[in-house]
Amino acid sequence: MRNDLTVAVPYSATPLMGQSAFWLTLGILAVLVVGIAAYLSTVKQRRLLARIERGLAQFSNSDFSTTIDEPVGKSLAALVRHFNALGAVLREHQQSAEHSEQLLHTLIDAAPMAILLLVDTGEIEYANETARDLFFEGRALDRANFMDLLSAAQAPLRDAVLDVNDCLFTVEVEGTPETYHLAKRHFELHNSTHTLLMIKHLTRELRRQEIDIWKKLIRVLSHELNNSLAPITSLVHSARAMTKSDQSGKLERVFCTIEERAHHLQEFVEGYAKFARLPNPRRAQVNVTDFAQHIEALAPYVRVESTAATVTAYFDRLQLEQVVINLLKNAQEAGGPDDAIVLRIDVAKNGVTTLQVTDRGPGMSDQVLENAMLPFYSTKERGSGLGLALCREIVEAHGGTIKIENRPEGGLSVTSVLPGFEAQQTSAPAKLTLSRL
Repeated sequence: MRNDLTVAVPYSATPLMGQSAFWLTLGILAVLVVGIAAYLSTVKQRRLLARIERGLAQFSNSDFSTTIDEPVGKSLAALVRHFNALGAVLREHQQSAEHSEQLLHTLIDAAPMAILLLVDTGEIEYANETARDLFFEGRALDRANFMDLLSAAQAPLRDAVLDVNDCLFTVEVEGTPETYHLAKRHFELHNSTHTLLMIKHLTRELRRQEIDIWKKLIRVLSHELNNSLAPITSLVHSARAMTKSDQSGKLERVFCTIEERAHHLQEFVEGYAKFARLPNPRRAQVNVTDFAQHIEALAPYVRVESTAATVTAYFDRLQLEQVVINLLKNAQEAGGPDDAIVLRIDVAKNGVTTLQVTDRGPGMSDQVLENAMLPFYSTKERGSGLGLALCREIVEAHGGTIKIENRPEGGLSVTSVLPGFEAQQTSAPAKLTLSRL
């Protein structure tokens, strides 16, 4: 009889326990993998959300450059898509606003009127090109105080700036009265009161309107006078034929007088009509040497001096010949010696042309100087008052300027300045310089 105690263990028990441990281990690993994946996904989502948050903060600072192009899960795909779409729209609007601002700045800077933006202390925050040229000789003044500079200006300009309403003012610029219009507006910008000043040079425009009125009047008078002169001339011709039997000759002398005065009146009317019909200049390149030689042939008494830097100028040759001939005629009729009459021609490299006629006559009184270029104004007994008016009309139609001055040594100087080869048709406004930097 055996006393050994033997415990019987089923054969299959050990493998079953190994399988349980395996599946348990596998389950734990799966949970760990899922947990790690979830953790990594959460970290990635957090990083993505943080990037979106930073991008939105940049949007608030007008920086719309952030885009998200990395792959994302479904849960955040829609958010990333909306973020990128918002950034694209904001970038497009920013680019459009920049283009509009650039265009507006270009338009304002090229405006023919002077535009100044002042802060409430009077400092200049912005001045367009016309304003810089009008007041500051083309220079930009960094935060200069316009009101301080204005203290040395002429009273009409100061009064116009300080006036509460828009107004016209006239000041003396290089001895010539010049008229301007000043408009003023106030508004709030960046919690500060700003003043917008707009100054436009009106002398040329007012003169242009005045000339247009004269021309209209001349056309009406010419029409009516010609309507009367034509039948008078015809009746004189008929009456002369009917009175051929008159032996005394008295009627013939009467008819001759009527005919001569009618002819003179026709020439007078035609002269004014020519002024009223003056066409726009046809500017073209002109050989300065040929132009000077032609003037010498028309007026042999004149001495022509040329300091031209180029042989080519740019103006309507026929019209400028008329200007020079009128000026030379006036110089000769002034009573000074013919050999003292000089035509000086200066042409710069850019084509800017200066024509100056000088004489040694008696000159002009202040009153005559002030009115000399007005239509119908003349100090001559039989003058029409159109010679200098026609000269100014032609020169200003070219976009140039004309100025009459008494010479210190005696005599008169008439100077015309014409623009160069550029297509400019209006001259720069008279300067209201406030600075001499």
